[in-house]
Amino acid sequence: MHTARIFYNRITFLYPVINYFLAGQRKVLIDEVNKYPSGKLLEIGVGTGSHLPLYKGHEITGIDISEAMLGKARRFEKNNIRLLLMDGENLSFPNAGFDYVVMSHVLAVAKDPNRLLEHVQRVLKPGGKLFILNHFTPDNGLKYIDRAFHPLSCIFHFKSLFRLSDIDGLRKFSLVKKTGLGKGSYYQLLIFSRP
Repeated sequence: MHTARIFYNRITFLYPVINYFLAGQRKVLIDEVNKYPSGKLLEIGVGTGSHLPLYKGHEITGIDISEAMLGKARRFEKNNIRLLLMDGENLSFPNAGFDYVVMSHVLAVAKDPNRLLEHVQRVLKPGGKLFILNHFTPDNGLKYIDRAFHPLSCIFHFKSLFRLSDIDGLRKFSLVKKTGLGKGSYYQLLIFSRP
């Protein structure tokens, strides 16, 4: 079994606490998504799905690698929301099938962020929008915290030292909007368009 899947299955019980701390950021993200016309939306790394009721007017497909996370998220399933067990680095959807792709705190936990972005580009329609909410190591004092935690971060299946400029896969998209969130803009909400 996928080691990340085992890890996330084991820590599902912690997600109410994690979701509490991420709720404000996720609301900002979903408010941005809701400004766009209704369409087919793929959320990669849907987790326990506590934020799903915030989406308005979109047809949502949520995926996650953790069966336990999806088990919690199923309570939010309804006519416009379907949930699937799937790895974002191996999407089995047809080409150009989604108007929007959303990733909240997923890019830094992906085993291969560039492979993930290749799949996103493939399933996103031309002109479609990619929404990314993630931490990125800044050029301020916070970089020292990321560096200090870096040797331990692999235990938690994420990259603490994570620079936006190092992600080659994003160069295939056009940046539409960038919003800094949190102290020192440690978290970034990025909106990209697929050319």
